[in-house]
Amino acid sequence: MSAQALPPPLRDPAPLLERTIAEWGGHEDLWLFGYGSLIWRPDFEFAERRAAQVLGWHRALKMWSRVNRGSPEVPGLVFGLLSGGSCRGVVFRIPASAGLETLGRLWLREMPTGVYDPRWLHCVTPGGPVRALAFTLSRKSPNFTGTLSDARYREIFATATGRYGSSLDYARQTFEELQRHGIHDAALARLMRLAALRDVDPR
Repeated sequence: MSAQALPPPLRDPAPLLERTIAEWGGHEDLWLFGYGSLIWRPDFEFAERRAAQVLGWHRALKMWSRVNRGSPEVPGLVFGLLSGGSCRGVVFRIPASAGLETLGRLWLREMPTGVYDPRWLHCVTPGGPVRALAFTLSRKSPNFTGTLSDARYREIFATATGRYGSSLDYARQTFEELQRHGIHDAALARLMRLAALRDVDPR
């Protein structure tokens, strides 16, 4: 799908990138917090990867995707980092010399429509705390789904596909990668059980 086919931006992502670069400063290595597809498809070179946990935020499959994992006609789902609770994921250390290029590539991937709120979060790791950039989602965003019923999740898993594949494949890949890292996500595990039941749903 071409860039022209993307939905109109919710806001201009360029000032958000400029602000993030200024907050980082460029003098130290760049840390990034991954909680979804960044864990299994980072698309950048990194010098170090660690298990990490953030407090006050949690991973949730509650963000509409109308390009990557769905379409305008059949929206799919991707993960957002919502306020409340806690989240286990991984942090990546990017050498300072590669930080600007990495941020530029990340913005093309994660921020073409300016949907996320980039934030610097305190991450607890086995090697000590780090300050890492994370892509969070506001509940005020039009891409926030709100509460979805089990039936709606099953419907989306059965039908939604975008330029990178289906919502179900995305959720399953994330679930399997979390397991590989020894991370148990009870909410995602429940959704995977729902997906497994969709083929025997009597409706």
